[in-house]
Amino acid sequence: MRSTAVRRTALAASAATLVLLATACGGSSDDGADDAKGTSDQSAPAGDAKAEPDQSAPAGDAPAAAELEKIALAQADVKNGKVATEIPADENVAKDKVSTDDKACLPLALAVAAVAQGEPGAEVKRSWEGQTDTLSEGSGPDGQDMTEIQVNTIRLNVASYAGGGAERALAELKTATEKCAGGFTATVDGDRMRVAEVTTTAAPKGGDEGVAATVGIDIGKEAAAPMKVVVVRKGDTLATFSATNLSSMMSGVDFEVPTDVVDAQVAKLG
Repeated sequence: MRSTAVRRTALAASAATLVLLATACGGSSDDGADDAKGTSDQSAPAGDAKAEPDQSAPAGDAPAAAELEKIALAQADVKNGKVATEIPADENVAKDKVSTDDKACLPLALAVAAVAQGEPGAEVKRSWEGQTDTLSEGSGPDGQDMTEIQVNTIRLNVASYAGGGAERALAELKTATEKCAGGFTATVDGDRMRVAEVTTTAAPKGGDEGVAATVGIDIGKEAAAPMKVVVVRKGDTLATFSATNLSSMMSGVDFEVPTDVVDAQVAKLG
């Protein structure tokens, strides 16, 4: 049997993907901070995102944080990959740390950062990381088999709303994918990044409505680094998925969102 050489086309996925992309883009924390100050009045969402979620049920019978914990993705819900129920503090982007040069594009920046849209009554966060190993079409220099390892990461936000807030938030996101198709500049947690283009893709199934888009991040190469945004509404609850593939991030080649992870979460929304 020939020995198998592993060609790692992706490194271990980082939960701070957005910061990594912003750094690759050449943005600095100082520049990003200045940009955030300059645009906060225009685009920064209201409210203090660092505050603890409301544990009581919001008006309109929208699920409270305690209920969201029960319906948010858990390890037992997926057949592969690892689900994390705790997001490290230094990787947990706060809503007031996200801004855009065009206010209409803020919903997209929030989705990319896995931050809840609008003003949720409660929210919980998760992350999922998994990999697939596939044989390459070619072989190594000495004839050995080559294996490609694709590492995928999903940042997940499950949020509940009252008084039709979920519907309004999703409508604003849909509008943003149209108005901001040509790109925009965002500042996330002090790092500035340039979105080169936004392309809508097939809406996810399983909820009452949804939206999906590919967000191309300008990293100074010929091809933009693709990130995927998928948002599904079920009743008064929104599930936001921000997905990356590290190989695609470096090469600019498109990738598919792990649908089994999305389907598992959507199924738990009821």
